[in-house]
Amino acid sequence: MKKIKYYFQIIRPINFIITFASIFVAGIICSGLKIVWVNIILASLSGGLVGAAGNVINDIYDFEIDKINRPQRPLPSGNLSKNRALYFYYLVNIIALIIATQINIFSFFIVIISEISIFFYSLKLKKIPLLGNFVVSFFTGFAFIFGGASVNNIDNSLIPAVFALLINFIREIVKDIEDIKGDTKESVITFPAIYGAKLSVKIIVYLTLMLILLTLIPIAYNIYGKVYFYSIIPVNSLLLYFIIKISNDYSQSNLMKMSSLLKLNMVLGLISIYFGIKGFNF
Repeated sequence: MKKIKYYFQIIRPINFIITFASIFVAGIICSGLKIVWVNIILASLSGGLVGAAGNVINDIYDFEIDKINRPQRPLPSGNLSKNRALYFYYLVNIIALIIATQINIFSFFIVIISEISIFFYSLKLKKIPLLGNFVVSFFTGFAFIFGGASVNNIDNSLIPAVFALLINFIREIVKDIEDIKGDTKESVITFPAIYGAKLSVKIIVYLTLMLILLTLIPIAYNIYGKVYFYSIIPVNSLLLYFIIKISNDYSQSNLMKMSSLLKLNMVLGLISIYFGIKGFNF
């Protein structure tokens, strides 16, 4: 029983909740007049478990690096063995697949493809600068596609998928800057480790400005209602604040705060998109 909390920690429960919520919101957004609650809940749970399993295998491969960067994590701290974590990884993936079989065949194949891709990301792709970051971000956006697929309507999931992809791509680079010390010592190839924090922050600023511009497209083309216009203002205000803070402070404590701020902004952005796509107006 004492080990349960370490299994809970290794799946990163906040990330699980974000993935679950992303798929859940995507399912509701993509639903018509009749919301298929069972499919949406099952897809959210299955997708959350796929992400959780991905966190486990990632921690297994990052064991040596986390001894430096995150020694308090369950594996480097010795509270959970790598063998136990590996068995847990298999179990979580199998449960995710079983749940997906209860939705539809398309969802089942999405889960299989995601599990295989996340495994190869942890094994190889994460070592390729920026590409590894993009792959992680792609699957965050893909969660919204999964939500749309669960209710057989992918079209309405495309805008939130792009939003999620970009904001997580930015966050991935922020985390790499945060981990420069450990990554450099262990010869892990990341963009910040090779080219430094200053250039990495410049890329983050450009990507954030691109994200802000993309949030304005639904307004320019009148895709969403007026509530989206007003609700996206605080989102973009926080993104501008993020640019200012990260451009002037590369300290680990500030980078951790900025990473958390991006998580908050993702939630606020999804709320704005939900209001917009459902046609709320004053």
